[in-house]
Amino acid sequence: MNETLKIVFGLFGGLAIFIFGMNMMSECLQKAAGEKMKTILSMLTKNPVLGVLAGAITTAVLQSSSATTVMAIGFVSAGLMNLPQAISIILGANIGTTMTAQIIAFKISDYIYVLIFAGFLISFIVKSQKIKNIGQTIFAFGLLFLGIETMGSVMKPLASSDFFIDLIGKVADIPVLGIAVGTLMTLVVQSSSATIAVLQNFASQAGPDGVTSVIGLTGAIPILLGDNIGTTITALLASVGQSKDAKRTALAHCIFNISGSLLFIWFISPYAKIIQMISPKGPEVEVISRQIANAHTGFNLTMTIIWIPLIWLMVKIVMRLIPDKKEKYILNPAAPKFLDEKLIGQPVAAMHLVSKEVIRCSELVEEMLTEVKDLADKDDYLIMNHIEEKAGIVRNLSDQINDYFASIFSEGVLNEEQATQATGIMYILCDIDRIGGLCKEIMENIVESSEKKQKYSEDAMQELKKSVGLILEMYSEAMQTIITGKDSSILHNQKEEVMQLDDEMRKAHMERVGKGKCDATLTAAYNTLLHNIDRLGNSCVNLAETAVKHVDFYMFLEETA
Repeated sequence: MNETLKIVFGLFGGLAIFIFGMNMMSECLQKAAGEKMKTILSMLTKNPVLGVLAGAITTAVLQSSSATTVMAIGFVSAGLMNLPQAISIILGANIGTTMTAQIIAFKISDYIYVLIFAGFLISFIVKSQKIKNIGQTIFAFGLLFLGIETMGSVMKPLASSDFFIDLIGKVADIPVLGIAVGTLMTLVVQSSSATIAVLQNFASQAGPDGVTSVIGLTGAIPILLGDNIGTTITALLASVGQSKDAKRTALAHCIFNISGSLLFIWFISPYAKIIQMISPKGPEVEVISRQIANAHTGFNLTMTIIWIPLIWLMVKIVMRLIPDKKEKYILNPAAPKFLDEKLIGQPVAAMHLVSKEVIRCSELVEEMLTEVKDLADKDDYLIMNHIEEKAGIVRNLSDQINDYFASIFSEGVLNEEQATQATGIMYILCDIDRIGGLCKEIMENIVESSEKKQKYSEDAMQELKKSVGLILEMYSEAMQTIITGKDSSILHNQKEEVMQLDDEMRKAHMERVGKGKCDATLTAAYNTLLHNIDRLGNSCVNLAETAVKHVDFYMFLEETA
């Protein structure tokens, strides 16, 4: 293999190891951090400074501004936060992402294999999933630096190539060309951290004099600005097909980086001098990696300070570029209203949407219970049709929610706690669906009796109305327990009351049969009806117990906005 191919494959191979390590580290950190990321983002108030802080901390922890940006877009799309809050998170994410370049600037090449071995050992031996995630994070961190070391070793021959030095000289002398190169690199690689790592490694190569950098800080800064522009493509891709606010959030990310590059391009030389003044002193090839990291941090800090008081202006700009339009469409009641397939990879946002869809199902079932109660008063075919239609909608929604859950589980993004909570929500959905099915069965029972010559007596229907009324109260109480997370002390008392009424209704029916007021042939159907009411009461109690003992359902319904 000739020298050129060795350099090309070595560069791309090192880049592949770096990106793999970066992505693996980000995923493992997300799993290890779990709900803490939502807690950090929940710090948001109307104060944009806190939003910036939340975005910076989250990105510094996850080591990926793209992950934080996509998360913010997902939260906006799910209704967990509003547009100004998401923009403040984006500003913070741009500061947090500079931590990667700062870490890369540390010379830890002697410890790379120690990190890889230690991380592998922890993840291979330990059984605890949380500690496994930490071990995999350390392993990925080692891979990240192995990729950097690989790229650095194959770049050394380039520093002595006259053709390459001449090419870099042109880029260094024409800032616009440098920005274009940086943008193109990040568009291809889809990671500004990776392209900045390549830049730091390349800049650390000595030029012909063996002392100064092959590109120098003034030549590196335009490429750095281009890297910041290129990274916005990830946010734009994440917003495709999502809500208008999600698209506006991605656009705000673009405006932030593009406006910064347009501003800084006029002050590259003085900015480079400032960075050199505040950075460690020494031979340029030894300190330029840190200088580039400081330039990256300085750029994002400066632009954030400029934009924080102007978030209102950013909101106006993106609202103007992506205006609201009044869209006329007919919503299919049997179709999910909240579920979004694009958010399956974001467990917090996805679980929030699932919870809202489950509550929607519960509201339909509550309407069905009310209609069953009304049906006991009068034979109304319109009510019967409503109950049947809603039973079909609830069953369809239940199936689609379960399919959505299956997709979330297959994506492998849930940590242990989230998986437990998801299972609890599925139990809740199962009971809601069962109550909807029982409402339909009770309706069909009443309809069947009304089509016969002998209907249930007026007294029997009034008793039925009373018992369904008690079930309706129990169901409302159970749903309040689910939504608030507060245990209900009266549900079991209500259940006892339903059981007592059930006994009284059976005795009263037999007395009416004995007096000739009720048809004896309806006894089996009437007992089935009472049995279904008893099952309704059991399901209501199950709902509340599942909510209290197995799932913090209310957590997923909380909105940070």
